Amino acid sequence: MAIVQKEKLTRDLSISLLIYSLPVAAIFLYFKLTGGAVSESHIALPSFLEFAKPAFENIRTWGLTVFMVVLGIIEFAAGLYDDEWTGEERKVDIVCFLAPKLLLPPVIAFFSLTALPYLLPNLANTLSWVPFWGGFFLIAIADDLTQYWYHRLHHQVPFLWRFHRTHHSAPYMGMAMASRQNFIYTVFFSQIYLTATLTYLGLGLPALFVLVIKSFITLGAHSSIAWDKPFYKYRVLHPIAWVLERLISTPATHHAHHADTSGDGVGHFKGNFGNMFFIWDMIFGTGLITRKFPESYGTKSYKQEEWYAQFLWPIFKSKKEGSSLAEGVLAFPLKAKPVEKAAETVEQTPVLEQA
Repeated sequence: MAIVQKEKLTRDLSISLLIYSLPVAAIFLYFKLTGGAVSESHIALPSFLEFAKPAFENIRTWGLTVFMVVLGIIEFAAGLYDDEWTGEERKVDIVCFLAPKLLLPPVIAFFSLTALPYLLPNLANTLSWVPFWGGFFLIAIADDLTQYWYHRLHHQVPFLWRFHRTHHSAPYMGMAMASRQNFIYTVFFSQIYLTATLTYLGLGLPALFVLVIKSFITLGAHSSIAWDKPFYKYRVLHPIAWVLERLISTPATHHAHHADTSGDGVGHFKGNFGNMFFIWDMIFGTGLITRKFPESYGTKSYKQEEWYAQFLWPIFKSKKEGSSLAEGVLAFPLKAKPVEKAAETVEQTPVLEQA
């Protein structure tokens, strides 16, 4: 079994390297066929997108926050949280929503303005010759495929799982879930630094458009408002649904990822890792499409740990007995347990936690 998993991982990583190279190859081919001069600056919006630039800039600075707040109000007004947003859940969601917006910008600013000029001297804007469409697909693929792997590994490696566990602990879905993360998971979010590096190299304009589009897709996928249901209900929309659910994350596919069980044929905790693009799950065989929604969400062994433990573990530990975030709990057992007793191990692995 271990050999098969290793072979699959090797195959998937090889495919990923090929996918990463596709936009680079396309840009190179474009210049070869058109005789374009790489010394010329091409990083400008196509004329038909010029009108959208101010809107995207405003959405990036304050529009997304407003959108999230309005979406949250709509969800509450519709009663879609089913009275489960209480106690520690409220604290965790509010802290995870506000703190990164205050603490993360200085980290990214230091990386972009101090670390990158030191690590990559004299390379600022060296990719400004890339046409907009090339930069867009380069960043979209690099950003989201890297996040797919970051996400997937946090589900498959027991130690990493506890940094991502906060995102899956709530027994509901909603706008707040998109930012409900352990802060260390967010700070070391590798795709953020990759995108910042590409922006430093001159792809800031494409990065802006990718960020805004991706934000709307991921917020929509986490929201308790199932905007994709009409596509499944009306036969005339089925062809559109078939394309959408394989291309991007939808509420149905992403809600399945947050289900508290995989035994009902709908929940798929061990897959559906895609963030903006669901196509990665289709390519690597980790996707499950049912067009159905789970009956319940979260993790079976959730102890409603304190907000500070969920947000800043392992700096702060939980005082809840039996919690995987408590003091002294190991990611791996010291001694392997028989299969029939494995379920008694508290969050030994993400899979057991879901059982």
